[in-house]
Amino acid sequence: MAVKDRDRFSTATRLKLLGEQTAARVYRSQTKRQARRSRLTGRAALLALVLCSLIVALAYPIRQYVSQRAEISDLQRQQEQARARVEQLRDLKARWQDDSYAEQQIRQRLHYVMPGETGYIVIDPDAAKQSRAELGAADRPWYANVWDGVDKSDASDQ
Repeated sequence: MAVKDRDRFSTATRLKLLGEQTAARVYRSQTKRQARRSRLTGRAALLALVLCSLIVALAYPIRQYVSQRAEISDLQRQQEQARARVEQLRDLKARWQDDSYAEQQIRQRLHYVMPGETGYIVIDPDAAKQSRAELGAADRPWYANVWDGVDKSDASDQ
């Protein structure tokens, strides 16, 4: 035992033992680092794969959902416009049921006069300078449009 104890306390033995311990620590730390790196990389790759597959799987349904929501809001806007137009037409129909409104419109649009009245059409001097062709169909009286249509059809027959 004395020889063992003496070897144990010798400098060479201590250095040898210290070197072995250091080598063991280095080997263990390298093994742990390699194990951690490979395990972390595998987990990260699996996580990335799962996330990519979820994105790919959900991309088309989400795009469809968004486009359908936009289409629904567009249709709702069109429906509101149609309802407003229906209300306007109902109001106009109710106005036309009134005899005084119908008479007013007939006088204004068709230039009718009541018996005993004298009808006058006042021509604006600036408007007289414009030719009939320059005026749009909506700006002219209806009978001018009818007469132009007759002239055009007569000219096309010749």
